[in-house]
Amino acid sequence: MRIHIATDHAGLDFSRFLIDHLTEAGHDVIDHGPQAYDALDDYPAFCINAAQAVVNDRVAGIESLGVVFGGSGNGEQMAANKVVGARAALVWSLNTARLAREHNNANVISIGARQHTIDEAITFIDAFIAEPFPADERHLRRIRQLAEYEATRDIAGKGIVR
Repeated sequence: MRIHIATDHAGLDFSRFLIDHLTEAGHDVIDHGPQAYDALDDYPAFCINAAQAVVNDRVAGIESLGVVFGGSGNGEQMAANKVVGARAALVWSLNTARLAREHNNANVISIGARQHTIDEAITFIDAFIAEPFPADERHLRRIRQLAEYEATRDIAGKGIVR
């Protein structure tokens, strides 16, 4: 599987371990940066590029997922979710990693590098990658509603307040 990763300065050390781990596990890893430490770097472009690459791959029929991380993971998740078609979930436990795929078919996860050890993060990432999406109707329906809102700014019959 292709895995797109991105971070900011807070997660740069994590990214080096993560690239090695995922490569050793047989994944095709694409690093969207940064390449060097800069305490003033801006994560949005890195994370948006990773999320866009995941969406582009999936449209092209290439199995891929994304992992973004920073100090808390919050901003990185928000950036990734600006990409139409990206479903990024903030993950802080093994359960949230699995549920991100099982219930939401998330295609990107975000992790706080300052909140977890590298071993914890790797456990979350491995679980996220391994978890299948069962495609239950209720989950598909909700994902369709999210996509509908992205495209139209409405969810038919749901009375969105503007």
